[in-house]
Amino acid sequence: MNTLHETDIFADWLEKLKDHKGRARIFARLRSAKAGNFGDCKPAGEGVSEMRIDFGPGYRVYYAQEGLNVYLLIVGGDKSSQARDIKLAKAMWREIKEKGL
Repeated sequence: MNTLHETDIFADWLEKLKDHKGRARIFARLRSAKAGNFGDCKPAGEGVSEMRIDFGPGYRVYYAQEGLNVYLLIVGGDKSSQARDIKLAKAMWREIKEKGL
């Protein structure tokens, strides 16, 4: 079983998400990821991966994994912000590794 660690940015975004069905889909995918099934994912580079949720605007959860620890970095909304979201997720992952968390 994986352990999920949320960044403050991730937790704040998810808490403020007004799309209740989208939030439910994201929570369902996180439950699956906790059990080891990440579903539709692809590498984004530098240890960061993109969990794709085919609902609404096409939500993305950017995460990094070390062993059984999964770090939920940020959530992106759609293709228009994808490059910016990936860049931020990579920077956050570098910072987490530098702090040794």
